[in-house]
Amino acid sequence: MQGYHSDALDRFFDGILLLRTREECRAFFEDVCTIQEMRNLSQRLEAASLLEQGVHYQEIAGAVGTSTATISRVSRCLQYGSGGYRTVLERLREQEEAPCAETSES
Repeated sequence: MQGYHSDALDRFFDGILLLRTREECRAFFEDVCTIQEMRNLSQRLEAASLLEQGVHYQEIAGAVGTSTATISRVSRCLQYGSGGYRTVLERLREQEEAPCAETSES
């Protein structure tokens, strides 16, 4: 997407990248977004995940609680977007598949 880049937006993204834990991230987004905005963002990511799995729009709408119009937009982003959804989904899968780090205190 062209035309939305700015120094302020870059600073915002840089700030997000400085968050170290889920709790810090949650606290930041609770301050920045409304509860509904956070729900909308999480629904879009969940819809993207289900779309990648081949789930149909109506099933996603029922499972996620979002409109088919939103699902259609997410689908377009998956197909023609900047790759953001795919990057996050791939990294989440890698994280879920990684064996738990064991600590050995002998």
